[in-house]
Amino acid sequence: MNKFTRMVLAAVVAWAAMPAGAHDIEAWNSAIPEQPDHVLIRNTTLWTAGEAGVLQDADLLIRRGRIERIGQDLSAPRGAVEIDADGRHVTPGLIDAHSHAAITGGVNESSLISTAMVRIADVINADSINIYRQMAGGLTTMHLMHGSANAIGGQNVIVKLRWGADPDDMIIEGQPGVIKFALGENPKQSNWQPDTPRYPDSRQGVNQIIDEKFQQAREYARRHAERGGRNAVPARPDLEMEVLNAILAGEIDVHSHGYRADEFLALMDTAERHGFRIRAFHHVLEGYKVADEMAGHGAGGSTFSDWYGFKYEARDAIPYNAALMYERGVLTSVNSDNPELARRMNIEAAKSVRYGSLDAHEALKLVTANPARQLGQGERIGRLAEGLDADIVVWSGPPLSITSRVEQTWIDGRLYFDRQRDLEARQAWEAERQELIAAVRAESESGEDDASEDGEEAADAEAEEQTDPDDPEPGLAVLRHLLGGA
Repeated sequence: MNKFTRMVLAAVVAWAAMPAGAHDIEAWNSAIPEQPDHVLIRNTTLWTAGEAGVLQDADLLIRRGRIERIGQDLSAPRGAVEIDADGRHVTPGLIDAHSHAAITGGVNESSLISTAMVRIADVINADSINIYRQMAGGLTTMHLMHGSANAIGGQNVIVKLRWGADPDDMIIEGQPGVIKFALGENPKQSNWQPDTPRYPDSRQGVNQIIDEKFQQAREYARRHAERGGRNAVPARPDLEMEVLNAILAGEIDVHSHGYRADEFLALMDTAERHGFRIRAFHHVLEGYKVADEMAGHGAGGSTFSDWYGFKYEARDAIPYNAALMYERGVLTSVNSDNPELARRMNIEAAKSVRYGSLDAHEALKLVTANPARQLGQGERIGRLAEGLDADIVVWSGPPLSITSRVEQTWIDGRLYFDRQRDLEARQAWEAERQELIAAVRAESESGEDDASEDGEEAADAEAEEQTDPDDPEPGLAVLRHLLGGA
């Protein structure tokens, strides 16, 4: 065999020699699941995340991607897919209100203090394995956000975890515009410095520049509204100013990163002076200090469950924050801001039962109904109710229990994740791995070498003799030899 073939085989061995758990399905060759006309889930415990509360021994009927009926002893239409979920629990699909888990090329455009003109919708990574792993944890929707390097960051996008879909097909249709603002250490560059010094480098400077940008936006709108004379030159379009004016017009919602109570008050005051509202503060670890003011302004709070002390401005964080904001009337959710944490958002919600004694059903709303409302999607996702999207999760037990597992995840009435199917696929992957290893070993032992490659083959044979046959990564040793000992 020639040198190219040997290198390919060596790379295959290196891949195949990885632990079996490292193999994952790939989005590019995963077909979009079929959407049955009807799906009937019987005899289950339904956590509706709505006024109906938790329903025992209930049935749920899905028709072409939407929830059609909820009740007991429902009749199955002809040809319906029927699931006996006796002993199981069913919830709405979980929602992560703050994610960066499926973005290509970094989450920050940090060159300017305001980058309102850039869009995360342009850099969705539909192939990210985070999508599949989080879906296996019951997540069905994520709010993909720009980073927090800027006082006014880029535009965010809300997507469903439609594994195998193109980026554009992951985007929820008809969603409102959403943009990321940021306060505190990140935009004032406490822990990083760009190559070119950038204003501001203080907390008061961050609030001032936001105020100044909206003054500029109003002046921009005034100039564009003026009718010039016959020979007047039209004002030059400015994408940043267009976005800021869309905020002033109520067409784009503001979600702001922040930690400290004084900064929340300052930004709410700035927003009110310019005639708009902050839709939600994110992280908001001192939200419990100004919960009444947030509720009065109409700002929600999307917080960490129990993160604290990881940087200076997080020193006053407490795990009771979510419960306290909820009790004071703040629309509250819990988010991940981390692709691993997003695999178990149910446990993040459960922490508010421990810290704050929230009712379990109310705690579930922290990752279902409440983030849906914060994102302007409350009449579409986040609850089990007739007419809403059939984004549902089937659990082996109560959803807030650490012993419960996701058995199925449905999005738009399509079965995207099935645990049993996944376990069977792992066995197939392991069998393929063993076949590849055996094929490479058989090829290397066959002695069928090209005469012109005798010298190289002798060196390869010597390298193979020096390789421990019990080495769990034999392919890596071969690959290192081919690359000159790298």
